[in-house]
Amino acid sequence: MFTLSDIKAAHAKVKSGADFPTYVQDLISLGVLSYETFVVDGHSIYVGAGNYTQLDPATYAGLALSDSYTANAFHSALKAHQRGDTDYATFCADCANSGVYKWIMDLQALTCTYYDVNGNDVLMEKVPQ
Repeated sequence: MFTLSDIKAAHAKVKSGADFPTYVQDLISLGVLSYETFVVDGHSIYVGAGNYTQLDPATYAGLALSDSYTANAFHSALKAHQRGDTDYATFCADCANSGVYKWIMDLQALTCTYYDVNGNDVLMEKVPQ
């Protein structure tokens, strides 16, 4: 089974959103089936076979989340990150400012679903390969 050290080693290779497809493939090769990341402090829960989980604790101080979801701001921030224009910390701050609470990566379906502060799914996209 994968360890938190394995996940951190894969994540250390990511410099921008442009590196994300390779990161996803690295996680799949480790046996990660899905993960959930919370914008407020960056903690994530990684899930493998048999409900095996690894908790990655908070990675930064708590961000203040906007009370409402702003689609245009989030979509602009996401596209900028995917182009490689922003680092992970900037993307997380942009998510918080746009009212994005968390995202869930399904590595079997290769989808990423973003949720607002009210728990509504606001965007689901296919992960590029």
